[in-house]
Amino acid sequence: MQDLDENTATDAALAQMQNTPDARLKQIMDAAVRHLHAFAREVDLTPEEWLTGISFLTKVGQACTPIRQEFILLSDILGLSAVVNALHDKKARELGTQSSLLGPFYREGAPELPLGACILETTTAPQITLYGRVTDNDGTPIPGARVQVWQTNEHGLYDLQQHGGEAMDMRGNFRADANGRYHFRTVRPLGYSIPMDGPVGELVQRQNRHGFRPSHIHILISAPGHRELVTALYFGDDPNIDSDTVFGVSASLVVQAKDDPDSPIPGLQAVHYDFRLARAAEGESGRVGADPAALMPAAQ
Repeated sequence: MQDLDENTATDAALAQMQNTPDARLKQIMDAAVRHLHAFAREVDLTPEEWLTGISFLTKVGQACTPIRQEFILLSDILGLSAVVNALHDKKARELGTQSSLLGPFYREGAPELPLGACILETTTAPQITLYGRVTDNDGTPIPGARVQVWQTNEHGLYDLQQHGGEAMDMRGNFRADANGRYHFRTVRPLGYSIPMDGPVGELVQRQNRHGFRPSHIHILISAPGHRELVTALYFGDDPNIDSDTVFGVSASLVVQAKDDPDSPIPGLQAVHYDFRLARAAEGESGRVGADPAALMPAAQ
């Protein structure tokens, strides 16, 4: 028997996990234990602070529902989601358009809409058009590419927030035409604060952060033989474009709506953006994240 201190406790924990049969699980848990113990030693963690952390994580879990994923939100505001996304991209055989975060508001089963349709049921704001082409990295069009889009409305609310998950709105799925072209109508979404009514929002406020995301439209594009692209287009004149609270903005994804004589829908301001899909290895996906409902335990 060994009397343990703050240093030898780490060795003892690692020794007990030494026979983990899953090599990847062993690697991850070894690193997690070493870094967690080092963190506790670095900040000289007190029992009261340890319990505060346990209480916080408990509240994060309790805030999760089929329409709200508080743990993904926590990962986003800590920058961990951005790190995982970047690491995932590094493993790709090639990259196309810059990726961004899937976020906690993605939903499976959005309505299939014809090209040119509007993704909002009703709106009080002027409509704009998004259009362009989906190609591979060589510029060859990808016919039939699936283009999924979702966003907030002009008031900064997702359908999950406005309708409590009871209705689909401000989202839709489109198919590119034979020349890889897509277009749809929407409104410019309002930049918004992340949900502040839960434990993650409370943490952001205690850190004196503004908690806002700049105005953006989420886009997920897929096609057989190509790496799924999870990205977003960000409106460059938003006041928070340089301080996104979840670290999702890249310069190549910044756009503006303007008068455009080449737009397929005359009379509306438009955003023209062409997306490039990378070739995929067998079974490879570019998606990092999930529909919140998919992460909840199945009903017994």
